[in-house]
Amino acid sequence: MILFPAIDIKNGECVRLKLGNLNESTTYNSSPLSQAKIFEEIGFSWLHIVDLDAAVNGKSKNFEIIKNIVKNTNLSIQLGGGIRSMGQIDFWSNLGVKRIVLGTVSVTDIELVKEAALKYKNKIVIALDTKEELVWIEGWKKNTNINVYDLVSKYQNLNIEAILHTDINRDGMLEGLNFDASRSLANRTKIPIILSGGLSSIQDIKELTLKKNKIFSGAIIGKAIYEKKIDPKQALDLIKKGYF
Repeated sequence: MILFPAIDIKNGECVRLKLGNLNESTTYNSSPLSQAKIFEEIGFSWLHIVDLDAAVNGKSKNFEIIKNIVKNTNLSIQLGGGIRSMGQIDFWSNLGVKRIVLGTVSVTDIELVKEAALKYKNKIVIALDTKEELVWIEGWKKNTNINVYDLVSKYQNLNIEAILHTDINRDGMLEGLNFDASRSLANRTKIPIILSGGLSSIQDIKELTLKKNKIFSGAIIGKAIYEKKIDPKQALDLIKKGYF
């Protein structure tokens, strides 16, 4: 089980959104690199980065910031946001990003994802952001009307490292992870599931360590740390102790 602290970058700053709304963002650190180093000092080994500007516009203006995090920390980076071509996948991979998260193209260009999974074995993560089982794309602005279970079926038997499953209705709301929805998805696929959206308390962390949740490979933690709802060191200690 990997606990991924999250850094969402908007206009060069570390922010958190409410329900994915770019107009409802709160800045927690003007320096994403500084925040990454804080997470590293706490003891995290992985970092989940989302380039929000790229997610919406398809172009990154936060390249130098992300590059500096990769080069100036020992964190393993899982990066998503606006990565929609093989050229971009090659670029970030060559820069040292350990996992590439593909969101919009996991719906709009399945062949590209298959090609990437073949080229970068066990390095590709597909992000499936859902509301009531329907997948949303382009920074959660567009409803595809595609059922998440139907989409997952297209990715069986590929070298996909994980599915990042976000319950959009819970993201940034501190209402707790949607274990039921993510478990239902996990039961439909052999691809490991990373939970995202709403992790809010140490109780969520304790639930992650229950044996029944060995089905999951990780979880994203964001606002709960920034709002000091969770002691990150306590959370890491619980994760490291394993399942009970």
